[in-house]
Amino acid sequence: MTYDNPTHSAPLDDAEGERLMRRILWRVVPFIFICYVISYLDRTNVGFAAISMNKDLGLTATMFGWAAGLFFFGYFIFEIPSNLLMQRFGARIWIARIMITWGLISMATAFATGPISFSIARFLLGVAEAGFTPGVYLYFTYWFPGKWRAKATAAFLLGIPVANIVGSPLSGWLLEQHGVLGLQNWQLLLITEALPAVLLGIACLFLLVDTPLKARWLSDREKTWLNNRLSEEQKSIGASHGNTLRAALTNPKVFTLAAINFCCIVGSVGIGIWLPQIVKSLGIPSGTLGFVVALPYIVGAIAMTLWARLANQSSHRLPYVVSALAMAATALVAAAVTDHPVLKIAALCIAVASILSFQATFWAIPSTFLTGRAAAGGLAMIVSIGNLGGFTGPFMIGLIKDSTHSYSMPFFAVAAILLTGMCLMVWLGDPARKKQIDASRLAGDRRLG
Repeated sequence: MTYDNPTHSAPLDDAEGERLMRRILWRVVPFIFICYVISYLDRTNVGFAAISMNKDLGLTATMFGWAAGLFFFGYFIFEIPSNLLMQRFGARIWIARIMITWGLISMATAFATGPISFSIARFLLGVAEAGFTPGVYLYFTYWFPGKWRAKATAAFLLGIPVANIVGSPLSGWLLEQHGVLGLQNWQLLLITEALPAVLLGIACLFLLVDTPLKARWLSDREKTWLNNRLSEEQKSIGASHGNTLRAALTNPKVFTLAAINFCCIVGSVGIGIWLPQIVKSLGIPSGTLGFVVALPYIVGAIAMTLWARLANQSSHRLPYVVSALAMAATALVAAAVTDHPVLKIAALCIAVASILSFQATFWAIPSTFLTGRAAAGGLAMIVSIGNLGGFTGPFMIGLIKDSTHSYSMPFFAVAAILLTGMCLMVWLGDPARKKQIDASRLAGDRRLG
């Protein structure tokens, strides 16, 4: 992405630049954050609906896991094309399109009549929502340089725990409502929680601004400073790693990060979608189910905020990413070997918090070596391949649950996959730090020469 200088005014000094970026952060991120809360709520509320829906639709644990995971298969197929189309049409129009269509399809899911229609609805929901998350990551590269992009990403990802903190009690309450408008409780849940997506999609057309150059609330001097910063950063990344779509799709780092993301999402979505049923199996009353399910995400919201802050203050992000996966795997093993409800919920709190902390630190890594069309394609590739974990996790847990009639073996299986992701992250290392080391070596060679 290149820019023209709209003015020859003196550039902002460092203090003015910091104030500007803080203002942009508060102007751009909150609305995107609200959209992500609704996005995550609409993809995971099916876990609550399943408590009564599975019986109505004749779904076994394996069938439910398969159908719930089909969302991510549809997401996988259409994610890269969607992100490239966002580059063409702009974030304002394309994110609005995504949200309106996913809201309508999520509502339609409430009228599924059996395993086949439910599976089709979940697949189409993934197709509709494809491109939203990587589109936001791409959108942030248009607005935020360096550390500010990491802050924006961490704030954005808080939408995951917030969606569950707000949505779990709401979903639990909606499940206690029977016969409203002639709907089953799970139908009312799906329709009620999908409506905000349509309304927010319409709001996107009025509230989102595609790039800083189109922002009426920035002065020409501010636009110039920001555009120059972004342009310099992206030229540097492009010179080192390439900025074409082909460069991204042939870069081994992209596929390694995609595999690591896959391992994380097996845990994140697998546990997230099954958590209401896991907690219900512990004998938790329906009236308090939503609040208990929200507890791991309350812990997670605090943990990921502190974890991201520590990682941003460090010059070496890798230990934070690796240790978060290690703690998540260890906590799931603990949940598998204990039968005490309080200890099991405590272990699940640590597991969820650790996975969220991983996500809050992991997503700053790809943008250190991806820019331009490479960022559009590379980020979509990482998210889309990773999202296959959203299919694998729920299906694997359901399949093993049907075979063993317990959640212990599914916990062991998810822990093993998280440890695989940890090993891949150690093997890959930190691309940004490697770049700094290479640059230091080159500078040293030049001085010696």
